Amino acid sequence: MSIKTNEHLMINRLLTYYTRYFAVWVLLFGVVAWFVPGPFIFLKPGMNWFFALTMFGIGVALDAEDFKRIARHPWVVGVGSAAQFLIMPLGAFAVTRLMGLPDELAVGLILTGSAPGAMASNVMSYIAKADTAYSVSLTTVSTLLCPVLTPGLTLLLAGARMDVSFVAMFSSVVQTVVLPLVLGFLIKIKFHKQIVPILPVFPAISATFIIFICSMVIALNRDYLASVTGLVLITCLILNVYGMLMGYGVGALFRMETRRRRTLSIEIGMQNAGLGVVLALTHIGERAAVPAALFVFVCIITASVMSAVWQRRSLPAQTM
Repeated sequence: MSIKTNEHLMINRLLTYYTRYFAVWVLLFGVVAWFVPGPFIFLKPGMNWFFALTMFGIGVALDAEDFKRIARHPWVVGVGSAAQFLIMPLGAFAVTRLMGLPDELAVGLILTGSAPGAMASNVMSYIAKADTAYSVSLTTVSTLLCPVLTPGLTLLLAGARMDVSFVAMFSSVVQTVVLPLVLGFLIKIKFHKQIVPILPVFPAISATFIIFICSMVIALNRDYLASVTGLVLITCLILNVYGMLMGYGVGALFRMETRRRRTLSIEIGMQNAGLGVVLALTHIGERAAVPAALFVFVCIITASVMSAVWQRRSLPAQTM
């Protein structure tokens, strides 16, 4: 094996390690943003580009097999996708009423609950020895549905509390999610041989920009966070735990095997809160982005804990 090949393998291992410990970097940079907000606030004008590049990286990481799995098992994916867009938005609506959140925070949490599944859920499912292929399928479908469902559900559940524009939000999601995702996927198909050896680069790029986006929200809201962090953190934790429990319950209700129950628990409990941050900052306000940013911290921590617990309990292999 040549020196160049060894270096290439080492770089890929480092990038994979970096992406796997995404939760650590989110927490670390969140702390840095709290104490040194200037550089993160400076990055705000590039926010939409950051998220578009995140989705481009995810598009490159997708594979044609992901879509074949969806076609082979449509009812299983359909159940999970329906649960995703029913459990979390309605749960967010209920918990904001229960906790008496101010309008901006309430709309931000409902927007977060209406977001698609987080790509980090795929990594967590792998660690938890859940059905990773099922997780990828669910995340892909919910991401493709989100241009209509995310703004639509936010308007339906939160429109009475603040002005929510379906058209403007739909346009933002198409530009920052769908188009970069499709472009990344098409480039992967066109330049498959050249891209496969450097594939770990793209999830690492996506993780980096999500870290910057969440850190930017903390920097922008540093003074405000001091007064609301406890309330919002508890609210996000309630929503997250509720989503994970309900996800596992849906899997049990439809008599799915344990691996898929774990997958649904992680998938529904984790939201693409990075998208929630971008949409909140663009269409609602800086304070509305606070629940989305804090939800990233909460769902990564709880999913990491559950993944570590489940990892110790071996299960038979399952193919989708």
